[in-house]
Amino acid sequence: MSSNSFLRLKEDIREKELVPGFNARLIHTDEVTIGHVRAQKGSVLPEHQHPHQQVTNVISGKLSMTVDGKTKICEAGDAVVIPGNTPHSAEALTDCYLIDVFHPVREDYK
Repeated sequence: MSSNSFLRLKEDIREKELVPGFNARLIHTDEVTIGHVRAQKGSVLPEHQHPHQQVTNVISGKLSMTVDGKTKICEAGDAVVIPGNTPHSAEALTDCYLIDVFHPVREDYK
């Protein structure tokens, strides 16, 4: 990542494949990790959990999210709050652009 405070996502941050079909450009601060995520239609993020609090913001597209056994279809303008250590999964029903915010920092994504 660039050492200055102003970043151009496509120029300064390499895209990382989280799972097949879910690719992210990740920004890490001292307190949070922010992921700009592209999810391809039909891609599945398998159920998992982690100690981090997470907020998924749907910027575009349609995403099916399951959090702690409850499923909702999310569209642009929706946000999903996922407490730490809570099982969750997702499926991209269309191509999606998401912004995920994690607290604390996702060291495993560095």
